Amino acid sequence: MIATGFHDIISPELISIFNEQELELLISGLPDIDVDDWKNNSDYHNYTVASPQIQWFWRAVRSFDKEERAKLLQFVTGTSKVPLNGFKELEGMNGFSRFNIHRNYGGKDRLPSSHTCFNQLDLPEYDSYEVLRQQVYTAMTAGSEYFGFA
Repeated sequence: MIATGFHDIISPELISIFNEQELELLISGLPDIDVDDWKNNSDYHNYTVASPQIQWFWRAVRSFDKEERAKLLQFVTGTSKVPLNGFKELEGMNGFSRFNIHRNYGGKDRLPSSHTCFNQLDLPEYDSYEVLRQQVYTAMTAGSEYFGFA
């Protein structure tokens, strides 16, 4: 029903070139992502704030432009939108659910993976900033072209 109303306003042919993530960004615009707020409202599992991989992760996030940060947020949470009152009100499957990074013990050659229902990033224990940044970037960009939401 909603799609019918939407398509009354905008022809399906005009938006068929966009996937659902691109359409969300087109409609909502790029969010202003406060990296400090995001970092201050994050939890770590089998990592600590002082872990090199966590330090490198936030360094990588700061190196991304506005669109790339939105793609990363979308990769981990399922949406590119920042909650109105900031990351402290990030929602998951069961209400408020902080962004969290879990150590992935599956191998250093694997891409990071995410669990959008839980706002969870599974991050392998990479050996360098350069590798971590490249793997995160690949996961958040190339992955959206091959996997969709069911």
